[in-house]
Amino acid sequence: MSGASHVPQAGGGDGQTPITAADVAARVGGRLVGDPAVVVQGIAPLDRAGPSDLSILSHQRYVAWFATSRAGVVLIDPAFETQAGAPATRVVVDKPMDALVGLLSSFHRREPRLVGVHPTAVVAPTARLGEGVTLEAHAVVGDGAVLGRGCWIGAGAKVGAGSVIGHDVRLHPNAVVYPFTELGDRVVLHAGAQVGRDGFGFVTRETGVVRIPHVGRCVIEHDVEIGANSCVDRGSVDDTVIGAGTKIDNLVQIAHNVRVGRFCFFASQVGIAGSARIEDGVQFGGQSGSGGHITVGARGTVAARSGVITDMPAGETWSGFPARPHKEQLRTQAALTKLARLLRPLEQLLARVTANVADDARASSGEPT
Repeated sequence: MSGASHVPQAGGGDGQTPITAADVAARVGGRLVGDPAVVVQGIAPLDRAGPSDLSILSHQRYVAWFATSRAGVVLIDPAFETQAGAPATRVVVDKPMDALVGLLSSFHRREPRLVGVHPTAVVAPTARLGEGVTLEAHAVVGDGAVLGRGCWIGAGAKVGAGSVIGHDVRLHPNAVVYPFTELGDRVVLHAGAQVGRDGFGFVTRETGVVRIPHVGRCVIEHDVEIGANSCVDRGSVDDTVIGAGTKIDNLVQIAHNVRVGRFCFFASQVGIAGSARIEDGVQFGGQSGSGGHITVGARGTVAARSGVITDMPAGETWSGFPARPHKEQLRTQAALTKLARLLRPLEQLLARVTANVADDARASSGEPT
């Protein structure tokens, strides 16, 4: 065990530094209109911003808010440069949202970091800790685990035996890395996330149900972020792999043997069944999912609450259940809407026909109608 100190030391701070309008313009490469000395120290939407806040106008839908906004400085798209509004100090810049992202770190309140190993943390004698590792209260590092430099293991989080963790990895409180799991550099696991657990695999026999041993690994590549209470299962006979740069929201389940490409996005409550292949750049909307043993092609989009049960070609957008190309799904929905409007006249027609048939039957039998 190296790089360990039994006396945690405070580090970091709230990270908030007031900046002037001139500084904002310089940082984003924009053109300043108005008072360069205006100081901002926070970020807020146009309708809630005050004189010390930076805000943004990038879309027509927010023009009404801009007219009455009290924001001190506004990042503004060139299309709205001459828009009448209360904020007199403006920074004109292409793609204001991209510019705002570059400024957010100046206003972000950073959590104070404890440098070293908390006295209640448990580190196996055979574990190896890189330089500058932080272990918070009750963190656990198992036998033979390796942590790269600058890792931050939150309170109650666990790194299982034989796991290899890259540099600058952040495990938030109670995150779990199961044994023999591999995490790349700059991976983030939010609170309660679990990676490398056994998948949902069983064999039914006459004598009962037998769990399938999972001997594959779980490999999380560089720059992956996994949200709170999400799970990525280890492989049964193959590795489960999450490609570099992929972002996973809260409450997502990714099953055993799944291979996810680079720079994919999974919104909350997505479920990916076992052995699916998700290629690079795919996006899954909230509460959507895929069946097992299928391929979702690169750069595809699966709409919210949709279920993909067959292979999906690259570059397409699918929706509905079972999911199909989005335009086809819209046509289907339109047809169903029209059908619903037709049902009432059809029911009335059927009632008249039924009545006429009954009248004819009574007439042919000599009964009065």
